[in-house]
Amino acid sequence: MAAPQTSESPAPGTAAPTGSLSRALFWPLAVAGLGMVLIYHSIGSPVDDKPPAPSVAVSAAASPSASASAGAAAGEPDESPSLPRSEPTRLRIASIAVDAPFTPLSIGPSGRLDAPPPNDKNLVGWFKDGPAPGELGTSIVAGHVDTTTGPAVFLQLRFLKPGATVDITRADGTVASFSVDSVETFSKADFPDDKVYADTPDAQLRLITCGGNYDRKAKDYEDNVVVFAHLDSVGTK
Repeated sequence: MAAPQTSESPAPGTAAPTGSLSRALFWPLAVAGLGMVLIYHSIGSPVDDKPPAPSVAVSAAASPSASASAGAAAGEPDESPSLPRSEPTRLRIASIAVDAPFTPLSIGPSGRLDAPPPNDKNLVGWFKDGPAPGELGTSIVAGHVDTTTGPAVFLQLRFLKPGATVDITRADGTVASFSVDSVETFSKADFPDDKVYADTPDAQLRLITCGGNYDRKAKDYEDNVVVFAHLDSVGTK
């Protein structure tokens, strides 16, 4: 699928464009052993038969239910909260004024993980073939920092602080409340795959967007901003 592009570029010295903002999340997918490989780049990048770097590995070696069973068999205590599978419907982060609906992200005909629509500035995507938010394992949520229409849902993601609350309302009526552990910025050229996407024995969340300087030649941001969070409590809407 050809990615839409723009001929406009940000003004010199600016980190992010503010006019025709067309950064999106395209994640080409390939199988590597028992894991899956997601390639994360922007809508302005050229599309060809070579996956752009960097690649980020998502561990699929064990399902959340398998991990839980293994822990129980070993006699390990399960003190962390977790929830059965249910699709997320809304993301709220009060400290950065985020209140957005979800769209599921899946692998398209081209072998790429479809991105949230580039013309919708208030929408987040959930990788639906991974754990749902609140399930055991690492749930992946991606959003644009900006789009073709202006600043987008994750524009201020990098300003989140440890201890901030991320609330995700789910289709079953529960609200999974996550507590932010850290917010880190990684170069796309040296992305720490295992740190971000490794399977976990508890319910965790990763919020991901573009960040850092904008490379006008590559038509892409140089970094990714990643929020690490864990399930802290469960309520109802």
